[in-house]
Amino acid sequence: MNESDLVCFIDDDEAVRDSVGLLLREHEIDVSSFASAEAFLGQMEGGFQPACIVSDVKMPGLSGLDLQRLLTEQQARIPLILITGHGDIAMAVAAVKAGAHDFIEKPFDDQRLLESIQAALDEARRKKAYDDTLQDFAARIGELSARQRQVMDLAVQGFSNKEIAQELGISPRTVETYRAWVMEKTGARNLADLVRLTMRLEALDGALN
Repeated sequence: MNESDLVCFIDDDEAVRDSVGLLLREHEIDVSSFASAEAFLGQMEGGFQPACIVSDVKMPGLSGLDLQRLLTEQQARIPLILITGHGDIAMAVAAVKAGAHDFIEKPFDDQRLLESIQAALDEARRKKAYDDTLQDFAARIGELSARQRQVMDLAVQGFSNKEIAQELGISPRTVETYRAWVMEKTGARNLADLVRLTMRLEALDGALN
């Protein structure tokens, strides 16, 4: 089973797990069901990471909101859809504001659930593509020479070729050559693209640290 397309459904009601599991499989969506948030988290300890999580809010032990909090603490950026009763709407809204992908009221409509899950899977694919792009960019930066990295750092700060040359004690023509190498090695299309990728990588490093 490909975890990159896997939906994990968490509910302490076996009948609901069976019903949702059948629904998703009928629509060719891979699903793995868990009777508790604890069981799901235990699976994640082995490196398991699905594309999307759908969880009931009220369950014995850890609730869906507890699960969200723990995933946030673990920096697990997995779209989370919460299934909630009418009395939990305020909590569910707060959860969405805190980063949950969606919440669906009980009794939920099958189509509503399917659409939300599909949107979450699409989001997960976009995040993976985004992360892969940044990882590739980081690897390419690691291949730059010390001087190329100096030129790149100054360029993304807005220094002109002349200013970089003065800062590093080299000629503007040499700076142009280094900048060309930087663009080629990083795969950036232009300076604006280089700046955006650098800012995104710095933001990601800041979030992880």
